[in-house]
Amino acid sequence: MVMRLDKNILFYGDNLDILCRYIKEYSVDLVYLDPPFNSNQNFNVLFEEKDGTSSKAQIKAFEDTWHWDDEAARAYEQAVLNPNGKVSRFMQAIRAFLGESDMLAYISMMAPRLVELHRVLKQTGSIYLHCDPTASHYLKLLMDSIFGQEQFRSEIIWRRTGSHNKMKRFAPIHDTILFYTKTNNFNWNYPKKPYMKGHVKQYFILDEKGYRTNYYGNVLTGSGVRGGESGKPWRGIDPSAKGRHWAIPGALIEDLDEDISKLSQHQKLDRLLELGYITIEDGQAWPIYERYIRETDGQPLPDVWAFQPYTSGTVFGTNLGIDEDVRWLTPQDQERLGYPTQKPEGLLERIIKASSNEGDTILDPFCGCGTSIATAQKLRRNWVGIDVTHLAIALIRHRLQKGFGEQIKYQVKGEPTSLPDAEELARQDPYQFQWWALGLVGARPNEQKKGADKGIDGRLYFHDSDKKKTKQIIFSVKAGNVSVAHVRELWGVIEREKADMGVMITLQKPTQPMRKESASAGFFYALNGQFPRIQIITIRELLEGRKINYPGILSLFNF
Repeated sequence: MVMRLDKNILFYGDNLDILCRYIKEYSVDLVYLDPPFNSNQNFNVLFEEKDGTSSKAQIKAFEDTWHWDDEAARAYEQAVLNPNGKVSRFMQAIRAFLGESDMLAYISMMAPRLVELHRVLKQTGSIYLHCDPTASHYLKLLMDSIFGQEQFRSEIIWRRTGSHNKMKRFAPIHDTILFYTKTNNFNWNYPKKPYMKGHVKQYFILDEKGYRTNYYGNVLTGSGVRGGESGKPWRGIDPSAKGRHWAIPGALIEDLDEDISKLSQHQKLDRLLELGYITIEDGQAWPIYERYIRETDGQPLPDVWAFQPYTSGTVFGTNLGIDEDVRWLTPQDQERLGYPTQKPEGLLERIIKASSNEGDTILDPFCGCGTSIATAQKLRRNWVGIDVTHLAIALIRHRLQKGFGEQIKYQVKGEPTSLPDAEELARQDPYQFQWWALGLVGARPNEQKKGADKGIDGRLYFHDSDKKKTKQIIFSVKAGNVSVAHVRELWGVIEREKADMGVMITLQKPTQPMRKESASAGFFYALNGQFPRIQIITIRELLEGRKINYPGILSLFNF
């Protein structure tokens, strides 16, 4: 069942399945994807505290899934059988070269997904594939086979870090972003970067109106002689005599509030003279082209995006340094969530602004912590995000709530919406169930490693009226049978951790002894009331809209 993408949607599940089943062809304006690849490495999330405590909770979010196994072999066969003969031939050739390796598994898994992404793109659409140099050359060949070599636009080099440990090679500090389009008729907003202050001081003159051009010479002409009007004299000035012809800069015409594109070259020059953009002075060999710098002016954006530290204040009109808007995230950044492959919003803002317009639809099939989603929302685009973990979906939900408030509207597809759904998820994957349940209440998951949680499945920090001291709620999630012993265990954890409250989330209905035991824990007192120190909430109640009862003025969930 394909879906109309007129609403913002988060999908939980395998992106290949979701693309095939739900996303209609020619429905997406821009695709950005940052698929994980780091051979033989486990990816972990480090949630850094913002509450003054020094501890960190570590969660294994996902393992590198790109290994040569039965699933990869099936993906390879699917790619080889693709109707696109170029894709089939490429996959056969790359197998002959790579053998049955993890890299072949990666390419085999990516091939059908990129084929589907090509299908869902509009004819005016673009795709940006973010990768590292480990696999970028293989992915470029794969993209050539799917999109066509002629649709390759740029290989963007993005500086992803400031330094690297000592090693016997040049320090690897960049990622690659492959930019392709569906057709030659693609959305492009001609992105610019601001002038450098040194450039402005050298080539512009400051007067009471601002900085104006200091250009003189043949800037209104092009090289070579032409036989038409562009080669004829205008106002006594003959370009052909100097081996040139009239050629008006596009930037000058774009500045006008009127359309003069249909006028002849001489008519354009007349109109520009009337408007004061060009002047003719006695004794000068050429007309003088004059204009003032506008906020939208700048140099065309190149394909190297590399922030240069310690260049602050060198960019005209700002206090920024070179490419500071796409600076990598540092451990101190407020934007940082601790997600292993998180990219800065500034990077996505460049991409989205360059290749889409307000109201367009952005798709990220590996949306992770939701940087592309949050940026698309900020820039008034519609969006679709897909991820295979409930942890990622929970991250995005809370990021959107924090960034845009309760008024933001979107759908979540693939998450449990009923008690039987939740029970099935608990049977299939207990950790996914745990992450999903904690996401319902805005709690942050704790250490995932089995046996290492010390009775803590999640935490939530908050401030009440006493804003100087951070308060803590401990969460325990139970998918199986529960008893009064579990309540006593939670109470022991609360005391050990010196927490203020505890919440048990259960699939099963709590027994009367459990409720009695939780009531015996008493209350947490705040200026705005008293709150049970231990609360037991069922999944059914959460699905029906029940909330945690606590005096939180500010939740400190780290999103």
